[in-house]
Amino acid sequence: MKALLLVGCAALLNLRCRAESSGDDESAALQAEATKAFKQKVAPFVTKYCQDCHGNKKTKGKLNLQPALSKPGDAAYVQAWLQALSNVRAHDMPPDDEDKQPTEEERQKFLDAVAKIKYLSPKDPGPFVIRRLTKVEYGNTLHDLLGVDPAVAAELPDEVSGEGYLNTLSPLQMEQYLVIANEALNRALGPAKGPATEAQKRLLGDPPAPGADARAAARKVAQSVARKAFRRPPSQNEVDVLMQVYDLAGQNKLGYPAALRLMLKATLVSPQFLFITPASEAKAGSNIVALDDYQLASRLSYLLWATMPDAELAKQADSGKLHEPEVLKAQVQRMLKDPRSRALFDGFGGQWLDLADIATRTFDPEKFPQMTAELRSAMYDEARLFFDSIVRENRSIVSFVDSDYTFLNETLAKVYGLEKTVTGPEMRKVLLTNADRGGILGMPGVLAATSFPNRTSPVKRGVWVLEQVLGERVPPAPPNVPALEKQDKKTVANLTLRQRTELHRTNAVCANCHKMLDPIGFGLENFDAIGRWRDQDESGGAIDAAGELPGGKRFSSPRELKTILSARKDDLARNLTERLLAYALCRQLEGYDQIVVDRLVKAIAKDGYRMQTLITEIVMSYPFTHRRISDHLASSAHEK
Repeated sequence: MKALLLVGCAALLNLRCRAESSGDDESAALQAEATKAFKQKVAPFVTKYCQDCHGNKKTKGKLNLQPALSKPGDAAYVQAWLQALSNVRAHDMPPDDEDKQPTEEERQKFLDAVAKIKYLSPKDPGPFVIRRLTKVEYGNTLHDLLGVDPAVAAELPDEVSGEGYLNTLSPLQMEQYLVIANEALNRALGPAKGPATEAQKRLLGDPPAPGADARAAARKVAQSVARKAFRRPPSQNEVDVLMQVYDLAGQNKLGYPAALRLMLKATLVSPQFLFITPASEAKAGSNIVALDDYQLASRLSYLLWATMPDAELAKQADSGKLHEPEVLKAQVQRMLKDPRSRALFDGFGGQWLDLADIATRTFDPEKFPQMTAELRSAMYDEARLFFDSIVRENRSIVSFVDSDYTFLNETLAKVYGLEKTVTGPEMRKVLLTNADRGGILGMPGVLAATSFPNRTSPVKRGVWVLEQVLGERVPPAPPNVPALEKQDKKTVANLTLRQRTELHRTNAVCANCHKMLDPIGFGLENFDAIGRWRDQDESGGAIDAAGELPGGKRFSSPRELKTILSARKDDLARNLTERLLAYALCRQLEGYDQIVVDRLVKAIAKDGYRMQTLITEIVMSYPFTHRRISDHLASSAHEK
């Protein structure tokens, strides 16, 4: 397995490193500035205000900042600093009952200095995730390889949402892959003793002529099949393994076609097919290497299309030129124009917008009988088509927050109040004249995903906007704070939902966070739990959508809230960049990744924050095109 799990292409390393070296002088200056800020602002602040509760003696909230003080730039402590940053910014830490409290000036200087800690991180592409194909990717790859319906993989379990994927295979999963491989081959090649199908001829070729060397012919088939299935040239050893399967078939009296069929089945359940594997091992002594062109092609193809590289991408990998910046950029542009790029929403966009489970999310059937399967499907399709339009038309990412169009059919148009102008089941682009709509904040699917089954939730919507749109980190709710449903019914009997929610502010533990959350959530209260416009809430009280954000920005409607949020272009860009980069790398971002994010945001800002520019810059970034080699990673991968 070691040959399957270690990447090698050290000959390309110097070329790509030179392309990345132009910012070295700037990096040195930033590192020196970060070191000075840490010594003068961070370490004294932690020692004075944090260490008593978050040091080696006490680790309240499972947060220990003591090790992070000694190695602030270490990737292992990124999450600790992010948690500290979030808590101090929200005024949750130090707690109000602590005698020692920082001044606002001290607090801000600490926040500014912590934000620079990333510059202490060494240049590093981060841990490389050798991952298996997801359920969707596996089905799509079987389709492109064998011509079968991707639904053949429907029985595989869904993956857990996140930035990475599980790398292990359980016995149950292995059995499922065997069953699916059998079914896929039956569909593609027909019955085992039936006439040859077109797919069989394409994959396995014609049988050898009488008297010809059947084993030599089978070896050529093994090489051809492995090149397609492994998405790279197979090694000599890998072909030998497939030939062992062929020989085993012969020993069991199977004829030539049946032996090839068994060999193809072995290919479909091999680690080289189920995992995205390198073409060669890394050169001895290498620590960081560039991805070989074959692995780069697969990484790119599964990111944008959720399937194997097509003939053009494979051709560029074969030429050894795919890693060249202009060639790589041209391939990204070509692939984004292809309809298959819609897979980016299903893999990334739906997860980002929390719409992946909209089809099964629970809603009170008495209050919202409209939430039929047809409406749920339309909600998902609206977001998918909207996301796709921003990508394919290369619009600014600001359009996600504020735009003048969407995609509707008659079912969804009823939620918008546009059923008289949009009829029929087909989704189509619709220009919007109501500025309260347009963008993800006014989409019924998003509004439904951020509600409870029986009512809206200003808090959930506020958290969603802060985290999913602006990239803020909201501390978890403190324990022992009662939900709104558990408030004294007599006390809240005549209160609106806003007034009931504001009762949380009387609790000092809740007040600081709710100052950030509530205004945004209240600004969207004109939309009910499934996204319909309303002027009164569930209690019959008038909706008050007015609010004020930190910095004195005031609004009184969703359209004014969107205007304020869309003006925060850098925050919108950084959030989307971090999320998409993490998705592309299949892991959480670490220390040096944040430096990469800085550079990416600067690059896309120069081009009007365009979506295709963001995607292209991510594909050409250092962490995407390189990988770290380590004995620990190699040994653990070998064990798996």
